[in-house]
Amino acid sequence: MIYRKQYMDKIIPFIDTPFVKILTGIRRCGKSTILTMIQQELEKRGIAPEQILSYKFDSLRYEEIDTASKLYKEIDKHMNPKQKTYLFLDEIQEVNDWEKAVNSFLSDYNVDIFVTGSNSRMMSSEISTYLTGRYVSFRIYPLSFAEYMLFRKEYTIPEDIYNEFRRYMRIGGFPALQLKEYSYDEAYTVVKDIYNSTIFTDIVKRSKIRKVDQLERVVKYTFSNVGQTFSAASLSKYLKSQNRKMDIETVYSYLNKLETAYILHRCSRYDIKGKEILKTQEKFYLADPAFRFSILGYNENVVASMLENLVYMELLRRDYDVYVGKLDNTEIDFVATKKEDKIYIQISEKIEKTSTKQREYGNLLSIADNYPKYVLRTDEFAESSYEGIKTMHVADFLLSQEY
Repeated sequence: MIYRKQYMDKIIPFIDTPFVKILTGIRRCGKSTILTMIQQELEKRGIAPEQILSYKFDSLRYEEIDTASKLYKEIDKHMNPKQKTYLFLDEIQEVNDWEKAVNSFLSDYNVDIFVTGSNSRMMSSEISTYLTGRYVSFRIYPLSFAEYMLFRKEYTIPEDIYNEFRRYMRIGGFPALQLKEYSYDEAYTVVKDIYNSTIFTDIVKRSKIRKVDQLERVVKYTFSNVGQTFSAASLSKYLKSQNRKMDIETVYSYLNKLETAYILHRCSRYDIKGKEILKTQEKFYLADPAFRFSILGYNENVVASMLENLVYMELLRRDYDVYVGKLDNTEIDFVATKKEDKIYIQISEKIEKTSTKQREYGNLLSIADNYPKYVLRTDEFAESSYEGIKTMHVADFLLSQEY
């Protein structure tokens, strides 16, 4: 088990505080393992095993505990009112109105609670109603490239950084895929299973969707257009051109559900001069690049968009707010902000022509401020800096600690 320091460093300070710790993220990204790490931390602190209660609600063992009252009754009989209890509730979204039971535990017992869920409704208004001011949330993602390399060194014999980066871009960051040497076909079989369980459990079943084929068409369109600006209206128009009529509100609903299940991430545009977030022509990125390849197959023509996807997800892991930059009639791939910090990023698979270099660097040079600017690429280059703009290989950027 590889220690996921990035998340544990954030969570550990909240142990033994009066807040429910909520970990959310796409299925199989490692939330349950992090709960195990927290339990190990408690054991190091001398917490007795009988003080720790752990439930996994995606297990058939707890299938009948599907309401808040059943959850309360089950856990209540195991509580010891004379000592503090550490309660771990994994995939809690399977229990209806679970936040009511959690609120009661906070009121009735000396308890420290940790929960995980694979659905962004974990952050819904219902939670705010019952747990206002009583919870902290932590977003968990599939492995970063740095974490991926730790897994590779532990469980396999890794190649050089750049070959490993190419593999990471294709096989993705789901932890289970890094425990041995899988072929791409084997890995995509696993990823497709994650995709199917997410689609049919977290979306189709929960939302009672009848026209599954419509949802799948929206999925394939968004997967095919990663990193491209589009709107629900343009998607609806495209489907109509394919004799697949779907109204705009239905498209909006499906896109929202894919976001809710953490399959898609919406990236809004930001007007750099006007300093405002734009509400139209957004981009969408995937929780993991392997989703695209497992569903639609590998295609070298989409490498550039997958590079964007990797950088976008890394910026989210590092707690940046990320936007597509609009500068007059040009576009900056990413504008990333965090408190008072800001960085600008252009990404190019390779720069072979002078016109390409002028475009990538020229767009950044047009920005009239002194925040750091990067051009990221995957080909060879001689200069690490051009008129103050730093040039890096995408792999090196993902491993860098300088931003």
